[in-house]
Amino acid sequence: MKITRVTSRVVDFPLDREFHPAWARGRNQPNLLMVLLEVETDEGITGYGAAHAGIETAIAIERFVAPYFVGRDPTRVERLTAVLRDAEILGPPVYCMEIPLWDIIGKLAGLPVYKLWGGYSDRVLAYCATAEVRSPEQRVRDLEAIADEGFRAVKLRFHRADPRDDIRVVEAVRAGLGDRIDVIVDANQAGVEPGHEGHATWGFRLAVEVALELERLGVLWLEEPLPRHDYDGLSRLRGKLSGLRLAGGEDNHGLHEFRLLLQRRCYDILQPDALLSEGISQLRKVAAFAQAEGCLMVPHTWGNGMGLLANLHLAAAVPNCSHLEFPHDPPSGWTADARDRMLAEPLWIDSEGHVRVPDRPGFGFLLDEEQIEHHTVAVIQTPSDDETASTRAFSVAVGGDGDG
Repeated sequence: MKITRVTSRVVDFPLDREFHPAWARGRNQPNLLMVLLEVETDEGITGYGAAHAGIETAIAIERFVAPYFVGRDPTRVERLTAVLRDAEILGPPVYCMEIPLWDIIGKLAGLPVYKLWGGYSDRVLAYCATAEVRSPEQRVRDLEAIADEGFRAVKLRFHRADPRDDIRVVEAVRAGLGDRIDVIVDANQAGVEPGHEGHATWGFRLAVEVALELERLGVLWLEEPLPRHDYDGLSRLRGKLSGLRLAGGEDNHGLHEFRLLLQRRCYDILQPDALLSEGISQLRKVAAFAQAEGCLMVPHTWGNGMGLLANLHLAAAVPNCSHLEFPHDPPSGWTADARDRMLAEPLWIDSEGHVRVPDRPGFGFLLDEEQIEHHTVAVIQTPSDDETASTRAFSVAVGGDGDG
């Protein structure tokens, strides 16, 4: 089997309501932008994947990945992953390109990917990952609805100028919902979006004060309380806690960084993302590293339903994953339905708050071809070696203008 063609399709789905994620400094995010990846083979099997990105990643794949994938055996994943590591030196991370390879292998074997990787479980407990900063009263009302939907855990964002105002939200949730729902907090201090106003990180002393307050309130874990490379600070902070766990890693890249995070005892929970951090099967190695140190691996996921589904397979395959991140923050524009618009069957939780892995070969992507075609804004295609250079395709504004 050989790869014959690589296609990157930039898709721009508009959101139907405003969405102000905490990390964007008040900016409204009007859309879900993604790259749909297609890897075709000479045996008629096509593997799919997705990037949480736009045209910059599609171009990087066309320049630095596709020429080295076409003509190669897609089942030689360990060899092809080396291409992805080298490509990161020259452009944005393209580890997402390992996902279509495993989709092909699963289809070839007739098995879901998580079963190829050991199949530890066929479902994972979801936590509802919110994104906006809201008043204590509003957040309590919203979480009552989320608990009624069946979620057993929720993640809140801390992004106010004074963290004591964020802590008041947790206090209000505890008072209003009690132990009905577990609480997780994300400080988003590890890495921030660029902007004109500098983002003031907490620093070690403030991180300790906040963490101790959250420990008192029975929070499950605190994510990214310090910059991602502050190994000393993270280790010192972790040493001051007894009940609250520290989590992070979504902005770290490569096996070497995750090994270092464990060696320096920075986190109780590693949170790599299969679209950004490393090749998805490489993150099974990260899970094994973590397990050997008595730590968990709970994958980060945010950008789109295909990425969530890929991370679900990873989470279900390993024995030391306790939860699955499930982005969903109504009544904003970022809901499960909006997140999964490219899928014909959106993901949802069962009656016990778990997400079940679809029992379909590969990653089980069922694409909504009509939605994807309508909202495609660019296509970049790399042909096989036996096709002429004139057949290389690059088109913009194909199938719609992306504004719905």
